Amino acid sequence: MKLLPRPSRRTLVMAGAVGALTVAASAAVPVASAQAATGCAVTYTTSSWSGGFTANITIKNLGDAVDGWTLGFAFPDAGQRVGQGWSATWSQAGAAVTARSVSWNGALATGASTSVGFNGTWSAANPAPTAFTLNGTACTGATTPTTPPAPTTPPPTTPPPTTPPPGGQTPVAINGQLRVCGANLCNQYGRPIQLRGMSTHGIQWFARCYNDASLDALADDWRADLLRIAMYVQEDGYETDPAGFTNRVNALVDEAEQRGMYALVDFHTLTPGDPMHNLARAKTFFAAVSARNAAKKNVIYEIANEPNGVSWATIKSYAEQVIPVIRANDPDAVVVVGTRGWSSLGVSDGSNANEVINNPVNATNVMYTFHFYAASHRDNYRAEVERAAARLPLFVTEFGTVDYTGDGGVDAASSNAWLDLLDRLKISYANWTYSDKAEGSAALRPGTCAGSTYTGPGVLTESGALIRDRIRTPDNFPTA
Repeated sequence: MKLLPRPSRRTLVMAGAVGALTVAASAAVPVASAQAATGCAVTYTTSSWSGGFTANITIKNLGDAVDGWTLGFAFPDAGQRVGQGWSATWSQAGAAVTARSVSWNGALATGASTSVGFNGTWSAANPAPTAFTLNGTACTGATTPTTPPAPTTPPPTTPPPTTPPPGGQTPVAINGQLRVCGANLCNQYGRPIQLRGMSTHGIQWFARCYNDASLDALADDWRADLLRIAMYVQEDGYETDPAGFTNRVNALVDEAEQRGMYALVDFHTLTPGDPMHNLARAKTFFAAVSARNAAKKNVIYEIANEPNGVSWATIKSYAEQVIPVIRANDPDAVVVVGTRGWSSLGVSDGSNANEVINNPVNATNVMYTFHFYAASHRDNYRAEVERAAARLPLFVTEFGTVDYTGDGGVDAASSNAWLDLLDRLKISYANWTYSDKAEGSAALRPGTCAGSTYTGPGVLTESGALIRDRIRTPDNFPTA
């Protein structure tokens, strides 16, 4: 049976030392335009390596609300150039750099912030800019810009702490850079862990559901460890606006990082089911995202959501062409590979996990995807997961409490049987979906995302209430 036959449904390599610059606004400067900022603060940080660097910039509006903004600054050295940028439209003329807001981050209320950035190059030196403007108004204040030179050798990837972290820290603060050890997902202490969280719906349709209030609720009220970012490739997704969708994914990676959650970047292929159809797009997308987020410890890459209608050999070939693109920028991140039959380990095609066990992807730090919908996939699927989990590192990157269409009634008994199994085997999971779509699998009631309240029983569906109760139980992450 088809699992999901429907369209609805985070160190740069050799990252160098970091320099930081904070510019705070002083007195407001009156300007005529209603769109001009009257006060602003900018934080500019870089991670550099020989000849190149990544710049991350946080812009805070301290004046009147704006709807559309332009950030301006000048590089101190003539050899500095902007390369690939994100979350803004970037241009450079001589030393002058301009970043213009995009559709989804142009509105900045008083006190609101947004983050942008770029990968750049430098020749003789890489000093930080010392002056910024927002909509033509200077962001002024005392500055001490410093960008220490990159080390000649990279620092250790994830040096283990000498003592366990204190209680109450975030999942990323406790677990750090993840890796695959044997058939498990392990933390920086080399101990098996389980991440529990939620998947977005397609960000082309439900972007309104992923804002500060909703993500705060997910991190603080749900106590989720993980946000899966479902970026469809077809179905009005990535192929229609590669730069725009890449920017949206990067912004959500940042939002998850700020809240201490892991971000699972999902290249959401469904129709067509052959991942080779999107091979070139996948290489372009993952090259950009892995370069931009390589300094982060919270990013996991899911390179093909639900392959279907193709052999395991085809999926394996695709994975062995995409993974090196990620590894060129980020050698440490965990990569999750889809499996045959809508990521059912082949079960939905009448096969089983032996084809993966006997012919695994030729790469390290790789896990394999399993998806299920509790009302449709029961004992035979659970039995295969238990058998396969002894040999393969599995990650349930998507599941539902309802049937395979994503709709229908909640099967609480089967859902709890699945979650009990995943908990016992320490298999990480993301539930479909953290959205207010009018379907049984959605966690939020229809219309929730048009408001500002995301906590309390009044906003949760039956599925949302069940999954929230399971996710918010203590994680008990091992630290020794």
